[in-house]
Amino acid sequence: MRKSPNNQVALDAFIARKAEIDRMLERLTALSDDHFNVSPGEINWGHAGTLAHYAELLMRTTGAAFKEGEHAR
Repeated sequence: MRKSPNNQVALDAFIARKAEIDRMLERLTALSDDHFNVSPGEINWGHAGTLAHYAELLMRTTGAAFKEGEHAR
């Protein structure tokens, strides 16, 4: 089986995933701009822990994307 020089299917999949990521980033940015839907007077250690968890998950993604941390070569 020969691979087709036309990578249109792969390109379409890539563009769809990129759009999905862009939408997620837009939503996260809006949520962050709204202080994650918590007013300063309501913040407690649970909120701080939740943000620490979000940061940990994002760190995995940025580490993989930029080849940092455990993904460094």
